[in-house]
Parts: sequence; C-alpha cells; structure tokens
Amino acid sequence: MGDGTGDEGLALVPSLGPAPGEALEALAELCAGRRVVALTGAGCSTESGIPDYRGEGTRARARNPIRFSAYVEDPEARARYWSRAVVGWPKLSRARPNAAHRVLAQLEAAGVLSGLITQNVDRLHHQAGSRAVVELHGALAEVRCLSCQTIEGRDALQDRLLGLNPSWRHLDAAMAPDGDAELEDPVDRFQVADCQACGGLLKPNVVFFGEQVPQATVDQAYAMVEDAEVLAVFGSSLAVFSGLRFVKRAKARGIPVAIINAGPTRGDPLASLKIDARLGEFLPRLGARLIGSSGAD
Repeated sequence: MGDGTGDEGLALVPSLGPAPGEALEALAELCAGRRVVALTGAGCSTESGIPDYRGEGTRARARNPIRFSAYVEDPEARARYWSRAVVGWPKLSRARPNAAHRVLAQLEAAGVLSGLITQNVDRLHHQAGSRAVVELHGALAEVRCLSCQTIEGRDALQDRLLGLNPSWRHLDAAMAPDGDAELEDPVDRFQVADCQACGGLLKPNVVFFGEQVPQATVDQAYAMVEDAEVLAVFGSSLAVFSGLRFVKRAKARGIPVAIINAGPTRGDPLASLKIDARLGEFLPRLGARLIGSSGAD
C-alpha cells in the first residue's frame, strides 16, 4: 500500500489549497519556544486512506457506529459487527502513516512536541515513531476479554475468525470508519470467536459509543494538557466531548489553543488561532519551520 498517501487516501480529504503563509507564521510564532501538546483526530488519518465519520462524502454513506450496550447484549448485533470487521481489518492493518503522522513524530523528536493525545484507534502515530502518546479511545490492534481482561492481538483473532468463517476469506468491500466495511448484512450466520483463556466475550480494545473512556486515560491526558504551554488540535472536528474537554481545560487554564482542521469545529470559539488546511500539506511546512528554528538536525 506504500505510505498511504496515494489517490485513494487523498480522495477522502476536502481540497482546500495550501494554508496561507500568514497562518503558518502565526502558528509557528505561537509554538516557538513553548511546550506544545497535540490533540489529533480522524482528519490526521484520512490521507492514509482511513475514512472518518464526518468527512466529505462519508457522513452520507456511513452507518451509525455500534453502541456498547448493543454489542454486549445482542448476539446478532455482535455477529454483524464482526462479519464486517473481519473484511475491514486487512485494509486498516495495511494503512501506513502519512506526512502528518511523520511530521508530528519528528516534532516530538526535535523537542517541539512534549506529547500527543489521539482520538484515533489506528496506531499510525506509533508506526510513525511518536512515543509520548495517549490513546484516548484505545486501539483496534487489540481485543480484550470482558470477563478475564486477557488481551489478544487483532491479527491472531483474524486468523481464528477466518478459520470459523472460511467463506469470508475472499470477501472484499470498501473500508468504512473504525475498521468497518461497507458490507451488506451477511447471507449466512457469522460465527464469533470467544476468549481462548476463559470462553468469555471478546471486544475490540477501543471505546465504543455509550462507553466511558477509562479514568486513568483521561487523567493522563489532562496531565499532559496542564503541563503544556500550547494545545494544538490537528484534524478533529471536536464533535464529541471526549476530545473537546481538553480544549475546554486548556482554555480554562489560560493555555492558547490552535486548531488546524478542514472545516469548522466545536472548539473554534475557544481557539486563539484557527486554520483551515489539509494536514498532509500544512504539517510538513510547519515542521520545516519549527524544527529549523529549534536548531534540530
């Protein structure tokens, strides 16, 4: 799949043209010599070919995400979820970091970023080399048993699911948000795999709608924000409270907030600076400006 920045990925991103030089300079001046924490959303990964729920064209075709209560209580809903996820996972697992992920990792290595909070569940920040990462909503690369809490790798579960459902091996469909696939309801019943350790119910190790972010994760992210001197939001509409709360906390603490996103966000009234830009174009320019001014190689 290469570096994930081909035509398939770019087609998912609104083309807004290059960011104005004045906006680039304003953000560079805001960040220069300060501890910067990044808060990233789905817009950071769309250029890797991963759809979001609110991007151009996605909202019209994407189904509502499964809720935690339905997943736990309804075996048919759970089977539908996995019948699509088993088709979507190979595409998601082949996604690679794009320029935005790589620049954010370089900014951390150069000492510009002190940490990164991500709402994404694709682990692309880790692949790009970011180290100080809080995964607010978990990661699809793991599944967790709701009974014994055993963690299993998603690749290993994929092998078990395909062993139980061999007719799914050759199915293909367009990728949907969160590793889902644009697949019609299965024509025959899909068999869900249980925990190998205790036989319990397995769930992707991510926060579903209707489920709470673990308090320890929230506290870790709040601590990162409160130690920051700038909070920079990259590629998030801040439509859900789990991300917006950190913008509100920064504003309450007098920490400047910069928002770089393709389109409006719920945090715009709280921002010191708002820039409409495609991250794959804007972040390399920002990185060159900040890393050069920091004296890093």
